[in-house]
Amino acid sequence: MKTHQPARSTTGRAIRTFLAPGSRLGTVLLFASCLTPLTRAAAATETAEILPRHALAMRYYGNDAPWYERNIPFFDCSDADLTRVYYYRWQLYKSHLKDLGERGYIVTEFLNDVSWAFNPYQSLDDATAFHISEGRWLRDARYLDDYITFMYSGANDRHFSDAIAAATYGRFLVNADRAFAISNLGGMKRLYGQWSDHLDASKGLYHIPPIADATEYSIASIDASGGKDGFFGGDAFRPTINSFMFGNARAISRLSALAGDAAGAEAYAAKAAALKAKVQTDLWSEPLQHFIDRYTEHNQFVHYWDFIRGRELAGFVPWAFSLPDDNSRYAVSWRRLLSPQGFAGRFGLRTVEPSYEFYMRQYRYDQANGVKRPECQWNGPTWPFDNTLVLQAMANLLNDYAQNVVTVDDYMRLLKQYARQHFLNGEPDLQEDYNPDTGAVIVGLPRSHHYNHSAFNDLVIGGLAGLRPREDDALDINPLIPGSPDAPDSIAYFCLEDVPYHGHSVTVIYDRTGAHYGRGAGLQAYVDGRQVLKPSPLGRRTIPVPAPSVHPVARPIDLAGNFTKKGFPAASASVNNAVDEVYQAIDGRVWFFLNVRNYWTDAGSTAAEDWFSIDFGRERNISRVCLYFYGDGKAFRAPAGVRLQRWSGADWVDIEDTALSPQELVANGENTVAFPSLPTSKLRLVFLNPRPAAVALVEAKVFE
Repeated sequence: MKTHQPARSTTGRAIRTFLAPGSRLGTVLLFASCLTPLTRAAAATETAEILPRHALAMRYYGNDAPWYERNIPFFDCSDADLTRVYYYRWQLYKSHLKDLGERGYIVTEFLNDVSWAFNPYQSLDDATAFHISEGRWLRDARYLDDYITFMYSGANDRHFSDAIAAATYGRFLVNADRAFAISNLGGMKRLYGQWSDHLDASKGLYHIPPIADATEYSIASIDASGGKDGFFGGDAFRPTINSFMFGNARAISRLSALAGDAAGAEAYAAKAAALKAKVQTDLWSEPLQHFIDRYTEHNQFVHYWDFIRGRELAGFVPWAFSLPDDNSRYAVSWRRLLSPQGFAGRFGLRTVEPSYEFYMRQYRYDQANGVKRPECQWNGPTWPFDNTLVLQAMANLLNDYAQNVVTVDDYMRLLKQYARQHFLNGEPDLQEDYNPDTGAVIVGLPRSHHYNHSAFNDLVIGGLAGLRPREDDALDINPLIPGSPDAPDSIAYFCLEDVPYHGHSVTVIYDRTGAHYGRGAGLQAYVDGRQVLKPSPLGRRTIPVPAPSVHPVARPIDLAGNFTKKGFPAASASVNNAVDEVYQAIDGRVWFFLNVRNYWTDAGSTAAEDWFSIDFGRERNISRVCLYFYGDGKAFRAPAGVRLQRWSGADWVDIEDTALSPQELVANGENTVAFPSLPTSKLRLVFLNPRPAAVALVEAKVFE
């Protein structure tokens, strides 16, 4: 006889466990998640409790709040747009997590599949460094451990240039997991060596056409076509790829040192030093006072080794990797960033200055279904991709360089401008690119919703709040916010709470008057709930952090996932049984956005019950099922009831005591059922339809 221990999560997630007497599993599962096995207790840290984290999670995420409560640092700020976008960006990030089963998690760039991704996985290497920079602040290490290993295990096809090794080292600075950080060194070195096919040994620089740099229709490619096109062509020595390769070489050097490989550390440090010297010597245009491309291509329009004829926002990328010397000769370039005649559009940073002959000329269109819609171009539009790199570069400039061109006021103004780009018709929905002079969306294609080729929260954590990670047992804090209350983009207060750092919990507060949080005026910090920085004036501070504490990472494997739509596990349903319908519910992706579909539905059925089944292709032991339903409160709702069935070999048999009632089911969140392990080759979910609404099953996950 079994005992029933039904429980409704106080944070909105339905959980039910069915256990033998005396079992302790229920205690674990009340906190466990199918997406994230980490429990808050596993971190073994105390936290400063200043913000109402549960209330904030419920406000921004509703029934999906538990995942965020376990994983994200919480944030509060006097600027409403920054606060709203911060929480939206974690929702966007979680929505782009894709479970590949045995190969673990990756992070996608687009919610919808695109033809140029690395298939069948839909990974894109040009976005990976941004994903790592953003995701390094999540508490559960599994996502990035899986993703980084995936990218260094044959999944990086070098479709685009990338800075993945640099981002991986940056992630190590946050979580201090030395063993994992060095585990992919062989893959990093192998991949770095493969890029020698883009190295011009006579110049000591890497070259690439703009499209392979993920920036089609740049000056180099447009002018190489005589102004007629620019999707292909324009191969050039670019500040971008050379900065990426510099950052990767420096990271491999430092990781090699961590691994005890002195020779490898020295060799890659030398590669980084050589690239640094060449970029500063050969890609700096003194007449334009900017880092710009030089052509590799040679034709009737352009000539080898000539500079391109204009400035691009890409010229600031070297500072994102701290490549340039601290020299006023180079810092002068930043004046153009702030100039309305330069890169400073009213609604965003221009990728090319408006003086360029082909500024904002639209060359390329998507013409699906007979509708002519603009496609991606880099001849002026403002891009989240470049916004991220430039703000990362600016943060480095403000922290590590002695210059008087850019101020913290500029950083906050541009960060707020970037935040405003996240809204579409008043709701958060980041798109691919925008008109910098009007703010209008340019590429508004179906694939563009909730676009994930950038970072934002990394800019809040590392810039606004000023957390600057280090290798040693310390953390630098230098908030990039104006100190004067009269500054137009001043921040009166912020709190960044429970940031995972070296296995500990860090909280940083700034309260200009002390009235908002009631803990004193100024900047202060806590580590594991203990105050280590008493209220102090703004400025760079270094706080001590205990020795790193690295915790084991659980990796339960979803037995139901099939993102290829072929073979096993195989999905079928009582209605709407087409392949493109049913496999959406086992494709490893979970999101609840209103405007991008990702579910199987029984809409149109007149039956009282419908079912969805998963054929594993062989007998598997199962003990836990997680279900995710989409609900809009109108057409779609959580089922009025669910029961689980297994295939006995001859017939479908109810799994004892696994029926969920309406009170135990939630939409737009996780529903977990656990039971004693049992063998079966097939699982069937039977839904009691919530008439007049229909069921929309976003994902079904099954675990041993």
